[in-house]
Amino acid sequence: MTASKHLIALLRSHIDGDNEQFLSVAMQVAAHEARLGHGTLAQQLRDIVDEARMRKATRSNRPVPLAQPKGDLAALISASYSDTRLSSMVLPEALSQRLKRIITEQRQHHRLLEHGLRPRRKILLVGPPGSGKTMTAAALAGELTLPLFTVVFESLITRFMGETASKLRQVFDAMAETRGVYFFDEFDAIGARRAERNDVGEIRRVLNSFLQFLEKDDTDSLIIAATNHPELLDPALFRRFDDIIHYGLPDPDISGGILKARLSGFDTKGMRWKEIIEASAGLSQAEIARAAEEAAKRAILDDRTTVTRQDLLAAISERKTSTSH
Repeated sequence: MTASKHLIALLRSHIDGDNEQFLSVAMQVAAHEARLGHGTLAQQLRDIVDEARMRKATRSNRPVPLAQPKGDLAALISASYSDTRLSSMVLPEALSQRLKRIITEQRQHHRLLEHGLRPRRKILLVGPPGSGKTMTAAALAGELTLPLFTVVFESLITRFMGETASKLRQVFDAMAETRGVYFFDEFDAIGARRAERNDVGEIRRVLNSFLQFLEKDDTDSLIIAATNHPELLDPALFRRFDDIIHYGLPDPDISGGILKARLSGFDTKGMRWKEIIEASAGLSQAEIARAAEEAAKRAILDDRTTVTRQDLLAAISERKTSTSH
């Protein structure tokens, strides 16, 4: 969009009283100036827009207002608001502190920018399925009152030369227009597809495009990628992220914390927690939470307010059976 079209769009949104559209166009102007090499001006525009949005979000105590993606972009990303907070998660202290540091840097990014420093905003989450990576993206969006955009890989990846890179560019352009948390879940899908003979060329092009877009990106949005199989990713990817956070299966303290948190509304007096926690060994955080929910369902349907040892052991056994297939 040229400068004249930007000006027309700004005037129209102002006349229509569409404040969010006005701010979105302002972010497009910032991105345009950045591409022209006017970095200082671009950053000033972003700061002003960010301050306006944060003030509005603070007044309404709601996330940054957001129109649903339209056109081709609607098929590439799904948009939502998140009610999840870090307090909803049971995390090891070290992991919790790293996530809190990201939130603090984002909330106080103006102070960092005044000293020529940038907040962490390109994050890679590594760990087994069900270990909390997706919930982390939701929690960061919730804590920062930002919209959560989840990239839909089924729509992004195609077999046609150049088409996927073009779609990927649309996603990165959206980051400049609307500040948010952009979540690339199951990011290893790109690496895994290299083994498919018919897709090798296209996937390599996609990977190269992603590397270029990620390196050049200087927006205020958070980019979060999650992978279950880091060994499938190109080594060059790791250098492009500001932080790489590893997740693992829960230790006994975390397992116990998840079970007790999920069953806090039930009577568990006399529960043999040590036995239950030992029985849950090997299950992910998500599977342990599901086991607790299944045990709670048993109690509710039996008109009981007490969750028993048998309820939990049976539910844990079912989860282990289902995950082994």
